[in-house]
Amino acid sequence: MTQGGKADLARLADSLGHRFADPGLLEQALTHSSASSPARPDNQRLEFLGDRVLGLIVAEALLAAYPDEAEGDLAPRFNALVRRETLAEVAVELDLGSCLRLGRSEATGGGRRKKAILADAMEAAIAALWLDGGMAAARDFVLGRWQARIETPAAAPMDTKTRLQEWAQGRGIALPDYAVAAREGPDHAPRFTVTARLETGEAADGTAGSKKQAEQAAAAVLLARLGVGGGSDGGR
Repeated sequence: MTQGGKADLARLADSLGHRFADPGLLEQALTHSSASSPARPDNQRLEFLGDRVLGLIVAEALLAAYPDEAEGDLAPRFNALVRRETLAEVAVELDLGSCLRLGRSEATGGGRRKKAILADAMEAAIAALWLDGGMAAARDFVLGRWQARIETPAAAPMDTKTRLQEWAQGRGIALPDYAVAAREGPDHAPRFTVTARLETGEAADGTAGSKKQAEQAAAAVLLARLGVGGGSDGGR
């Protein structure tokens, strides 16, 4: 079994900007399932939590950075910021791969460079920060690494309906169907719920103040469920 040493863990903790009261949390965050044992739990539960913590912090930051954007415009920005590729980029910046606990076959097979493994460990590390230092520690780290990405995206995020359409076309299935499932509220402030559905049966709802925005929101939810560009769901 190949794994990072204590010096690597100390360096990573410094990069995370937190002194751990329970260093075992960080060790667990870096433990891949290939290196786990009854005495050494893997990072999958922490990954689950970290995905939610990251999502909350990023969503809050997006609301502050883009106060005039509707939900349908914020959704693709959010998806781009929490997707596997972005998490892996941050992990590479931290040299997190050198600290991973991997089984021998995974280590020799290039596991320290695999985007999925790096992304999972990055989410788990965020959870470790949250559990050990609270939301303040997690927020300080996330904003320190994501704020520039939030404020200056490399390119305008692709329309979620377009992304879902391209995903369907790439698999030779019919284009998504959108149907209004519900309309609530007064005429001057309606709320539409739209269902996006694929011919293969997958479906998701989105709610917004216009049909167009609700369609975008539904497409974003369906993309996340399909594992297209999401955080822990990004094809892992």
